[in-house]
Amino acid sequence: MFVQLPSRRKPGPPWATLLIVAACMVVFVWLATLPAAQRLAVLTRWGTVPATLLDANAPWLQQLTELRAARLVSAIFIHADWLHLTGNLLFLIVFGVSAERTLGSARFLALFVLGGALANLVGAFTLAGTSAPIIGSSGAVSAVVGAYLALFPRARLGLVLPLGVFLEFVRIPAPLLIGFWAALQLLFTYVGPAFGAVAWWTHVGGFLIGIAFALMSKPAVARRLRG
Repeated sequence: MFVQLPSRRKPGPPWATLLIVAACMVVFVWLATLPAAQRLAVLTRWGTVPATLLDANAPWLQQLTELRAARLVSAIFIHADWLHLTGNLLFLIVFGVSAERTLGSARFLALFVLGGALANLVGAFTLAGTSAPIIGSSGAVSAVVGAYLALFPRARLGLVLPLGVFLEFVRIPAPLLIGFWAALQLLFTYVGPAFGAVAWWTHVGGFLIGIAFALMSKPAVARRLRG
């Protein structure tokens, strides 16, 4: 697993990251208590369904009353299973805490929500006509990972490697690990159908959105850190 190396700067509480983690877990536990049919109805109702979101024939009033655009955000907090949830939250914590301390909690929360919504929109366009909902915070977490790379291009992360009966802690440049992760996302955009209906372009879109968000935020971040 990955662990974040300690920073010399005294950190504040990463309340936005903790809030996101708590929200995802609460929604997951709530969905787990529902009967299967009702759970599927919630996923379809509040997930990002490309065929519904991009239905140009639906009257605008119907689109507003059904909160179709809002589902780009609600889908971020819905996960299919524990593996889906745990994987996203792990990367969120590893990369999100440092990104939040640098961006500030409010800006980081905006990155997560807006980045995730735009990433879901990218995924919807690439899967136009699909009736299966896009769910999960993968796009939002990808935005966080992209922002981390732009903010900390020379950072190093700790990697715990199992070597026989021992665990070895090594330092790896963050761009190397993130580059490997990004390459996997690009690879899965082409081989993804062999593994099931996964919106891999949501991951790639979120990653690029995160980089752009961080670069645009650098002047504000510099002013914040000086203050």
